[in-house]
Formats: sequence, C-alpha cells, structure tokens
Amino acid sequence: LVTVFYGSNGKSNLVSMENKVEHQAKNQITYDIHLTSDLGMLYKVRLGLQSLEDSISQLFLHQLKMQNTSTLDTFSLTINKTLPPSLYGDRWIEFPVEWPLKEVLSVVTYHLTVFSRNILSERNLVHMTACIYGTHGDTGDRSLLQSLRNVQQREDNESFLVIMEAVELGELDKVVLLISSKTGCKLDIKKLHLKEAVKEHPIYVFEVNETFSLDANKPEIQREILLSFVIRGDKQKDDIGNNLHKEGSQARNLTEYTIKVYTGDKRGAGTDANVHIILFGNEDKTEAFQLSHSLDHPDPFERGKVDTFKIKTKKLGSLHSIEIGHDGKGF
Repeated sequence: LVTVFYGSNGKSNLVSMENKVEHQAKNQITYDIHLTSDLGMLYKVRLGLQSLEDSISQLFLHQLKMQNTSTLDTFSLTINKTLPPSLYGDRWIEFPVEWPLKEVLSVVTYHLTVFSRNILSERNLVHMTACIYGTHGDTGDRSLLQSLRNVQQREDNESFLVIMEAVELGELDKVVLLISSKTGCKLDIKKLHLKEAVKEHPIYVFEVNETFSLDANKPEIQREILLSFVIRGDKQKDDIGNNLHKEGSQARNLTEYTIKVYTGDKRGAGTDANVHIILFGNEDKTEAFQLSHSLDHPDPFERGKVDTFKIKTKKLGSLHSIEIGHDGKGF
C-alpha cells in the first residue's frame, strides 16, 4: 500500500506503508509514517497499490484513521471501497481530509477525452499516463489506456473517453503525459479535452498536435502541455434574468484569463509594490491591469509563493507577449 499526502505547503513523495506497528487487531494494520517535510494543513490523500502490472489481487478498504503524533490532530474516514476499483480501471482512490472549521473539498469525477489518429491500434503495446494539475494540486499519474469508454473511430480521426475520480482540482492549468512502448511505433496525439462529468462546461482544451516516436530501448517520453483555452459555454442564459440581458451580452464578448505569478525563493524576491500586467494579442491589447487581488493569499507576491489572478477583457486573439512591471513602492 502506498500513499501521497497533500497539504497547504505542498505534497509528499510516494510513501510506502512498510513500518507496521506491533499488536495488530484483526483486520486492522497500523503504520508509522515519517514525512521528510512539514506539509502544513493536510487537505487530501491518495491511496494505491505498489505494483499491479502482474497482479490481479484487490484490497477492500473499510476505514482509514490517521493521527499527527505531535499535535494529536486526528482524522477518520469510512471508505468502503475496493482498491483498485476494477482490474482494468483507475489504480488510485482519493479523498479529502476534513478538519473542524476548515472548508473541505469534494471528490469529482472527471472526463478526459483524448483525440488522436492511431492510439487505439497500438494500445496493447503502449503505456500512457496523464497527471492533471489545477489550483488544488494534481491527480498523480493515471493510466489512460486501461479502461476506454465511448471509443469513436473515423477515417482520419479517433477519440476515446477516460473516467477518473479525484479530489476537485479547481481551475485546471496543465497536463503531463508519460508515454512508453514495448516496441517501435509512432503515436499521433491531437488534443485533450477535460471537464467534470456532471457539467457540460467548462471544457479545458489542451492542444498537443505532436507525433511521438517510441522505442522499447528508449526511456519514456514526458510532455508538459499547458492549457490552450477554456470553452465556458453560454452561462448568461442560466444566470442572468431578462432585466440583465444587455449586461450578459457584454459579458459574453469578454475573455477571462487566469494569471499565475511564481515569486522567486531568494532573499528580497517578494515585493509590496503595485504590480500591473498588459496582455498583447494579434487582434488587440489590454489596458494595464493591477494584480492586487490574489485568489491564493491576502498579501500577494511574497517570497516563494504562487499567486493566481483572474481578469476579464475584450477579445485579444492569440496572445504573443505580455508586459509586467510595478511602481517601485516599498522594498
């Protein structure tokens, strides 16, 4: 049994459940786990089995209880799930950690649609995983070719659906693909669509447009694919009454951008100055937006922190550059 812990200060490496404590009760095993760094307030846990390639065994998990031996903070959860859920399905389960007076995230079913040209014909020889990243962490590496749904094949195009459960990721921003093969072949991947199963929108689109040359003697290929754009849908029809129709029409003509600023982790890297940004596209440019209201921290641009901002502006076309600067206030 292996696990990954996610906290406000980051996530742990893969932790193997090896250090069993003596005096075990029937059908109950206790482990001592020593994390190499302080993860802060834990908000989710992911569980899996170490090696499943040549095994068809399954483990039924009834309940999980964990306690910080220093603070005695205790969390208990009834799971009642089989790991893995199916012999050919997703190999991980995730759940949020709930603390008193703290907002808890929920478990979400995600639909990942892969558009390609020839993956289906090579799927028995290829191993491909995806790790999805958002504002609330990542999914870890999830297999894409174990259990395919809604397979569609056309003359020069194919697509298939992968279903995975994860603690909600927030706004999605990138996908990391890992691809390897038992033989020499080429995979042509066009794009990825990601959305929550119960919602039609938003659809997060990740453009790949790459042919991967695979060889059994070569290491696996890793590709980081940043978010290309988001299909938001016509939310105004649902959210705005007739008396706000004009305002809704104006909102539909705006494009929302998510801006993440990674402040360096060296002495003096942060700033108290007023930071602005200007976006330049092939059709237009924005005015100077003040980046003052971070979605992550009340005081943005602190050393070693990541701040997320959202702005809405007129349509710019394809972005080609930005200007970012500040007014020199403070240290």
